[in-house]
Amino acid sequence: MGLTSNKVLWLTAAFAVLLFTGTVWLWPRLARRNWRAVSGRVALLFGTQLALFASVGLAANQAFGFYASWADLFGREKAQGVVVDHTALRGAGGPLAVLDTGRMAGAGGSRPEAAGQIQKVDIVGRTTHIATPAYVYLPPEYFQARYRARTFPAAVVLTGYPGTAQALVNKLHYPRTARELAKNGRMQPMILVMLRPTVAPPRDTECVDVPGGPQTETFFAKDLPDAVAAHYRVGQKPRSWGIIGDSTGGYCALKIAMHHPGAYAAGAGLSPYYTAPIDPTTGDLFRGDRSLRDRADLWWCLKHLPAPDTSLLVTSSRIGESNYKATLKFIERVRATKLTRISSIILESGGHNFNTWRREIPATLQWMSGRLSKR
Repeated sequence: MGLTSNKVLWLTAAFAVLLFTGTVWLWPRLARRNWRAVSGRVALLFGTQLALFASVGLAANQAFGFYASWADLFGREKAQGVVVDHTALRGAGGPLAVLDTGRMAGAGGSRPEAAGQIQKVDIVGRTTHIATPAYVYLPPEYFQARYRARTFPAAVVLTGYPGTAQALVNKLHYPRTARELAKNGRMQPMILVMLRPTVAPPRDTECVDVPGGPQTETFFAKDLPDAVAAHYRVGQKPRSWGIIGDSTGGYCALKIAMHHPGAYAAGAGLSPYYTAPIDPTTGDLFRGDRSLRDRADLWWCLKHLPAPDTSLLVTSSRIGESNYKATLKFIERVRATKLTRISSIILESGGHNFNTWRREIPATLQWMSGRLSKR
């Protein structure tokens, strides 16, 4: 049974309840001071605490999608790392291969022309040779005969770290929200390409071109749009592409939009930060290259680089988000550039979590839709 299985969660919770009940029932019998009674009390307390901790941890993982599997949890997921196998491109018939298709929940979910479709895909970068799984949401209009000659705008959607791409579908409800907004005329139909920024797991590359390592920024700026455009009817111009992310993904979205306005017309960071951290999950991202480190610092970019012709959106909360003051400062810095356009969503309260981002996603998708063109 997998880490995200409901059976695992319920069995663990049931075991915790059983241990708690057993502790209450057996405690009087273990009240003696001999070594067996003491050992029994210790074992029951330790087992109960461990089971409760595991239950809470599994429930939190179910809610927030931190890890997708046991291998992911214990850092053993290595199958989707950096690939230098050029035959993978030929075997898949291109840089993007569709592995599975899933129906959308709701009325007409079995008919893509009525509800849209979610496809699970593998993407291999032609220049970076990075391979990563993703989910692609195709709106109902994509399958309708009257739109068969039309191209659609596309938005790349990124999770935080470590995150799972599936959480963007099942927990943050991006496809369902996009479908409802388009159905109600509040945004244009868009293709969503949903994945996590951790394209070389378990390492957190912070969307940096790591010297001698994964060229993550190049993958998102060039390889990913090229792969999607080669397989789907998406607009070919920069005005057709946007990028959205939360937390680490939010930092990545802002950075990539600022660094590559020729690839993305807009970038939205939900609860972002503005400088790439260096910690045990990232390793040495810059290998002593100061120019690379400076370029990964959005404050430095605003001060020292020409203002990019792009649109940015940032979000925060007055209570509950640690980035609130930094976000207000970032807004002022961008406004001072005159050329780069900046918008924001500031909630009265909301933590760094899925519930907060679900409150921001509808307005973010509407904002993104208004800044992208069909062709």
